[in-house]
Amino acid sequence: MRLWVIAIGHDRGTPEGELVEDFIGRAQKMGRNLGFPAVAVEELAVSKARDTATRMKEEGERLADRVPDGAHIVLLDAKGKGMTSEDFAEFLGVLRDAGTRDLAFVLGGPDGLGALPGKKSGRSLAFGPQTWPHLLARALLSEQIYRAMTILAGHPYHRA
Repeated sequence: MRLWVIAIGHDRGTPEGELVEDFIGRAQKMGRNLGFPAVAVEELAVSKARDTATRMKEEGERLADRVPDGAHIVLLDAKGKGMTSEDFAEFLGVLRDAGTRDLAFVLGGPDGLGALPGKKSGRSLAFGPQTWPHLLARALLSEQIYRAMTILAGHPYHRA
């Protein structure tokens, strides 16, 4: 199963970007042996529209265009449901074992996540009730993807 992190905003040259690059790189290496042949991050520019509603609409449309057809979609949203690292690993494993081809994690821009026209999400995920900066949420997601793979592999990284 290919994993996609599709996000609004660029993290290049930021401390958060370095974390994302590190954890995604680790996940890519480990994932090849676990049935995850690709783990990729795609960044899209923040809309330059003047009003919030238009920005969110434009960003939602561009995000939807980048989600692979037929992908299982997980929206990162502060109003979403949280899960333990073990549950997250199980979630990835179940989708992989069910033959899911693509799993796309979608993160909106600074104003939030607008509708994804023509796409239906499988669930919303939150990293607790707090609001996280979008770049930090991307770093948290990248670490959890790597952690899930270590759990699935029985690797000692995860010590719960």
